[in-house]
Amino acid sequence: MSGRTEVAGRRDAGLLERWFRLTENGTTVRTEIAAGLTTFMTMAYIIFVNPGILSATGMSFDGVLIATVVATAFGTLLMAFMANYPFALAPGMGLNAYFAFSVVLGRGVPWETALGAVFISGILFVLLTLSRVREAVADAVPQGLKVAISAAIGLFIAFIGLQGAGLIVDNPATLVGLGDLRQPGPLLALLGTLFTAGLLALRVRGAILWGVLATTLAGALLGLVPWPQRIIELPSLATWSTVALKLDIGAALRLGLLEIILVFLFVDFFDTMGTLVGVSTRAGFLDERGRLPRAQQAMLSDALGTVFGALAGTSTVTTYVESASGVSAGGRTGLTAVTVAVAFLLSLLFSPIVRMVADFPPATAPALIVVGALMMQVIGRINWEDVSEAFPAFITVIAMPLTYSIATGIALGFISYPVVKLLSGKGREVHWLVYLLAVLFALRFALLQG
Repeated sequence: MSGRTEVAGRRDAGLLERWFRLTENGTTVRTEIAAGLTTFMTMAYIIFVNPGILSATGMSFDGVLIATVVATAFGTLLMAFMANYPFALAPGMGLNAYFAFSVVLGRGVPWETALGAVFISGILFVLLTLSRVREAVADAVPQGLKVAISAAIGLFIAFIGLQGAGLIVDNPATLVGLGDLRQPGPLLALLGTLFTAGLLALRVRGAILWGVLATTLAGALLGLVPWPQRIIELPSLATWSTVALKLDIGAALRLGLLEIILVFLFVDFFDTMGTLVGVSTRAGFLDERGRLPRAQQAMLSDALGTVFGALAGTSTVTTYVESASGVSAGGRTGLTAVTVAVAFLLSLLFSPIVRMVADFPPATAPALIVVGALMMQVIGRINWEDVSEAFPAFITVIAMPLTYSIATGIALGFISYPVVKLLSGKGREVHWLVYLLAVLFALRFALLQG
C-alpha cells in the first residue's frame, strides 16, 4: 500500500513539474504551497470586506460572498495556468467602493447595470491586451498621474473605513468631524486599526486578517456582535443565483455609461500593470530590458478574471499587490497561485464567521484603513519639486475622497495636467492622448454635471 502511495506521489510531483517547471524556477512543491498559504493569509480580508461593500447596493451579502470567492479562485487559476506566475487575483479594493458608492448609490445606476459596465470594461481590457495599443496607452499616461490615482484610491477607501466605523462623522459646521470615541464601536475600530498596524510593523503574516478577527472577537466578547450558531456551513447555489448572471449589459450600453466603463478599465489596467511590475521586480522576474516575460498572458488573465467576475456577480477583479508576500516566502510559479485559489474555495465553508465579521462594521474598518495607508506608500514617487507634475497629482489625491468619487478625482487630474504643463511652457511633454482625455473629461463636467 505504501508503495502505491509513493508511486502516486512521484507521479503527482512529475505532473506538477511539467505544468509549473518547478526545478527550472528554483523552487519545490513544499515552498510553493507555503508561499500560497502566505498570500492567502495576507489577502483573505477581501472575503469579509467585498461583500460588505457591495451589499450596500442591495445585492445579497451571501451571494456576493460566493461570487467573491469563486471569481478570486477563477482569476487566480487563470494566472497559474496561463502565465505560470505566483500572482493572486480578487475583486479590487477601491473599484468595489467606486461600484457601490459612486456608481450605484451616487449615480442611481442599478447594480445589475453596473455589473454590465464591469463586463464591458473587461471585454475592452481583453481587446486592449491582445493589441499593440496596450504599450502605447501605458506610455502615454504620465507616471505622476498613475501614482497619484493609486494613492488617491487608498485615501478614498481609508475614508470609507473611517466613516463606516463612526470614527469620522458628519459635522454641520465643518462637514466632517471626529466620532465619539466613548462609544464602543468607534473605539474598537481605532484599537483594531492600531493593532493591525503594529502587526504589520512586526511583519506578521496575515496581519490584516488577524486585525479583523481580533476586532470581531472583542466585539463579540462585549456583546456588540452575536456569535454564529455554527462554524461550518455548505454554500448555497440558490443564494449565489441572486447575483450570478444578473448583469444587464444592454442597459449599460443604452444608458451610455462610457465614463463609468472607462474608469473601471483605466484603474484596472494601470493597477494591474503597476502590481505586475512591482511584484515582479521584487521576485526577479523581469528580463535584462526590464520587461516581464509572458506579460500578455498575465494581463489577459486579469482581463478575463474581470469578465468572469461580472458574470459571477462581483465588481472588477484585479491582480493583488499582496502577492508580494507569497513571493517573499519563495513562491515562483503558478503552483503558488493554485494554492491560493484552493484556500479561497475552502473558505466558503466558514461563511457563518464571515457574516459575523461583516455584521460588525468596526471589524472591517481596520482592513480598509490599513490597506488605504499601504496604497499611499507610492506617493513618494511623485516629483514634488516640479509643480507641473506635483499640482495635478495633488488635485487627484485631494479630490477623490473630498468628492467621494474616484471618477471625479481621475477627471480633475487629467484636466489639470495638460493645462498646467501648457502654462509652464512644457506642453510638448504631454502625449496627445492625455489632451484628448482632458477634453473629454471637461465635456463631462460641462454636459453631465448634476
